[in-house]
Amino acid sequence: MKRIIPALFIIAALFAVDTTTHAQCKGFAKKICKQELTPYIHDGNYDLSAILTEGEEADLYKTFYSGQNYRMVVCGAEPLTKIEFKVMDAYKNVIYDNREHNLSMTWDFKLEASQQLRIVIKVPVSDKQAEYPFSGCVAILYGLKER
Repeated sequence: MKRIIPALFIIAALFAVDTTTHAQCKGFAKKICKQELTPYIHDGNYDLSAILTEGEEADLYKTFYSGQNYRMVVCGAEPLTKIEFKVMDAYKNVIYDNREHNLSMTWDFKLEASQQLRIVIKVPVSDKQAEYPFSGCVAILYGLKER
């Protein structure tokens, strides 16, 4: 019984830290990143935000529908302001790579056919010398243009 109580305490503490961190990233997405969607209408989802560290990569899949005008915004909190992202189709063809567009944080697009796309986010390693790698919130938001 004595071992169970410390283990439960550690699990509860980790859950509390994760919940607080997610809430902070969600706040960052609402306050800072959402502004970059204008004049597009936000889809209402703030759950695509997380703490990432330099050198880390994350990917996700999202379905987009034909005939819609979309804006994707990928932004990072200080000091992670330059985030790399690329978008690929089901056949791993690169549709968009922001490295070819001066690391633009937005991409406006319209698809001819509905499809699920893979978005790969990468936090590049900074040129700055630091004892530890930098980390911070990275958020992805999507918006639709009104017809």
